Amino acid sequence: MRFHYYAAVSLFPLVSGLSSAEECRLAIEANDAMQFNQRELAVSSACSEVELTLKHVGTQPAKVMGHDWVLAKASDMAALTNAGAAAGLTNNFQPPSDTRIVAATKIVGGGESTTIKFSTSALKTNEDYSFFCTAPGHSSVMKGRFRLVDDAHRTASRSSE
Repeated sequence: MRFHYYAAVSLFPLVSGLSSAEECRLAIEANDAMQFNQRELAVSSACSEVELTLKHVGTQPAKVMGHDWVLAKASDMAALTNAGAAAGLTNNFQPPSDTRIVAATKIVGGGESTTIKFSTSALKTNEDYSFFCTAPGHSSVMKGRFRLVDDAHRTASRSSE
């Protein structure tokens, strides 16, 4: 009996580490109808790094209906999409080296996916962030809210569901 207790206690940090790592992974889908499958994404402020996977579930190639996922302050979205159009497809419709971009994927076409990792060190829990597609004309419908939430707020949100 004592063995089981010590085995359970020694495995707890491994199991709890796995669950918190899962909270730091996000997945979102885009399609040929210029839609993301989610309007809001949130991660715990305990996450020092976020892993995001963008999957294009449509069939159109990137040069016809490509999508990316860009994270920035909500107030920077319009300027970034305008600058992205000027940057063109070869730059993933993202202005090169623009410091307003917190994180961004490359453009993917139908059936493709891409995964990025980014630090949360520059994000603040009280700041308004948006995610959006920078392909010309897409951000008007392909956008959402991104939140960095403290664990107490996250727990309260889950209990109210």
